Amino acid sequence: MSVEYGEAWVYESIVGAIPGLDLSDRAAVTIQLVGFEFAVLLGALYYDLWYAAAFGTVAVGVAAVGSAVMLRFSQRLRALDPPEAYRTALFGSSFEVVLGLVAFLVLVTYLFVYDPRTGSLPLVERLFGPEPPLLVVFLALLIAWDVAYRIGTSWWASVVAVWRSYTFEFDEQTALAYRQLDLLNIGFAAIQLALLPFVWDRPVLAAALIGHVVATGGAVALSTALLR
Repeated sequence: MSVEYGEAWVYESIVGAIPGLDLSDRAAVTIQLVGFEFAVLLGALYYDLWYAAAFGTVAVGVAAVGSAVMLRFSQRLRALDPPEAYRTALFGSSFEVVLGLVAFLVLVTYLFVYDPRTGSLPLVERLFGPEPPLLVVFLALLIAWDVAYRIGTSWWASVVAVWRSYTFEFDEQTALAYRQLDLLNIGFAAIQLALLPFVWDRPVLAAALIGHVVATGGAVALSTALLR
């Protein structure tokens, strides 16, 4: 995975910065998937938390597929030789990290402040029991951040796409390629719906997941309509 810093997602830059390693995209995603899944299963086996393991396995899969889509998206975009201002806004600002952090903090606030006040069994206790193991909760929050970062990336890609379509004009073939990239971003957002069955009884989380996909789809529709 060879990228120039400031010209790539933060995820790509981190992987590319590991000393002594030159991983292919497939290898990087595979290591992410296998490493996290091994930790999830080890925690489930030791603490007998198999429902949490099922949830964790889906979340790990969502994050890994999200990584693969991110890499595919960025490669196809660079191949189009996009306008410098668009490329810099998308990759160089690192704003997807800010949006991912917002999504993560909202989730943490919901789990540890709002959810325990609803009167129903809190999701954290349902997953990990009345005395959640520290290492398991740490791993769960790490995986949650992984997913939240990809949600932030999807948001940022859709917002910048609207600005790109409004600001620049392209020939017909390039415009078609950008429309295909925008559609890829909808698929990128829709991946998170795999988590919906686990939070269906939590209206706030379910609405947030569905709203994320709807908002991304709306932004992509606007971006497509504005393409000239």
